[in-house]
Amino acid sequence: MLQKRAAPAGANVRSDVISFGQRMSSSGLSPGKSGNLSVRVDNAMLITPTGIAYNEMRPVDLVEVRFDGRLAAGQRIASSEWRLHLAIYKARADVGAIVHTHSLNATALSCLRRSIPAFHYMIAEFGGDRIACAPYALYGSEELARHAVKALGAQEGCLLANHGAVAVGETLRQAYERAAALEVLASQYARALQMGRPRTLPKREMARVLEKFKTYGKQTDVKAKS
Repeated sequence: MLQKRAAPAGANVRSDVISFGQRMSSSGLSPGKSGNLSVRVDNAMLITPTGIAYNEMRPVDLVEVRFDGRLAAGQRIASSEWRLHLAIYKARADVGAIVHTHSLNATALSCLRRSIPAFHYMIAEFGGDRIACAPYALYGSEELARHAVKALGAQEGCLLANHGAVAVGETLRQAYERAAALEVLASQYARALQMGRPRTLPKREMARVLEKFKTYGKQTDVKAKS
C-alpha cells in the first residue's frame, strides 16, 4: 500500500520551496518565471504563486491550497498549474513534492509529442521502461491535470505535450533531482536522435534493470569486516 507523504507546514518547508525554485530558475532547468513547485502539507499543498520571480519570492508568498480546492483568504494567486499538482497528490499518496519545469530538451521532445524510450538503462530511475508524454491540453486546465495523472501512472516523471515536464518524489529534493535527471535523459535522447536511430533496450533487460534499481543508490548499515 502507498504511504501518504506529508511535510510539516513550517517556515523551513516554505524556505526550501523558494530555495529550490531559485535553483531551478538560475540553473536554467526552468528559465525565468516558468515552472512551479509544491509540497504536500497534511490535507493541503504549498505551491509557488503565479507571476513572481523566484529571486523575489518570500515564504509568505507561497499559496496553501486545500485538497478540496479551497484557498485560504488573503493569499497570493496560486500557480496556474495548481490543478495539475492537486490531481497528482490526490492520485498518488506516496508523492510528497512535485517539480514542473520547462527545461530545454524535455520541452523540445514534448513538442514532438515523443515519449522517451529505454534508450538508456537510467530510464529505470523513473520506475518503468519509458517516460511517457501526456497528450496536449490547455495549461492550467482540469484536462491537462487528468492527462498528467494518467501519463505519470505509478512512475516518477512524465512529459507534457507542447509544454514541459513533471517530476515527483517523496521529498522536494528528490523531486528536484528527478526533474534534473529527466532533463539529462531528454538531452541525451535528443542528441542520439540527431546521430541516427537509437537502439532501445528490450523489455526483458529493462525488467532486470528495474529489479536492480530496488537497491540502487542505497547505503546499507552493514559494516566492513576488519
